[in-house]
Amino acid sequence: MTTTAPLTHTPFDSGVPAAARDFSVEGRVVLITGAAQGIGRELARQFAAAGALAVVADLNLDKAESVAHEISSAGGKGLAVQVDVADEASVQAMVDSVITIWGRIDVLINNASIFAAIEKGPFDEIPLSQWEKVLKVNVTGSYLCVRAVADHMRKAGFGRIINISSDSVTRGVPNYLHYVTSKSALIGMTNALARELGSYGITVNCVRPGMIATEVERTVNPTIEVRERAASQQCIPRGMVPTDLVGVMFFLTTPASAFITGQTIACDGGYTHSS
Repeated sequence: MTTTAPLTHTPFDSGVPAAARDFSVEGRVVLITGAAQGIGRELARQFAAAGALAVVADLNLDKAESVAHEISSAGGKGLAVQVDVADEASVQAMVDSVITIWGRIDVLINNASIFAAIEKGPFDEIPLSQWEKVLKVNVTGSYLCVRAVADHMRKAGFGRIINISSDSVTRGVPNYLHYVTSKSALIGMTNALARELGSYGITVNCVRPGMIATEVERTVNPTIEVRERAASQQCIPRGMVPTDLVGVMFFLTTPASAFITGQTIACDGGYTHSS
């Protein structure tokens, strides 16, 4: 685990106009799971570049430390922490480490999931062991992370929780039932958690990305034709990249979004709108 000095200041300089502070992520402690690669890596880099303190949490500690090094080399603050989100003790240890080092957790982004290594196939041919593994990481993992940070956020009277779903939920992608089911569950989880946590100043929202290109290799990569066809059905007819998620993620973590909760926001170039 990469460590850094404890925080010695509170976020948001009092001399900054209130309206600007409302839209700022500066000084926020942002915990991102699955942040060693792909979407999570880009989010960690962008949050840190905007002045947040990015916690790069991942099962692969070497890769997480590499991302934290990228952040520090660029002048930002990053903390690498190893975690198996499907393991309750590991999740608690992750949260305890962040609290010990940086004193609080303002934002949780549940990004960790099994997707790249998933074998696609007819629903009745999916091995039960694979079905259970996907749901344990993608659904139970998110639940465990929320449960571990919730009390800290309650005490602070502020918290932002964002679950990452998928446009596969609305498209009903065939031969991908375990993944689609897990990402659908996150939407229901978001709705229910928003009800339970809203009175504590904690918002819970869900972002549903479209087909997004990252450096992560999949067991079955979409062909160029598939990507081009998907892009052609969007209002913005180009391929989606990780930076396309940054704006909505920033907004949902700031005080400016304090009255938005229990929502699932599509960030897919208008694919849903055009379908």
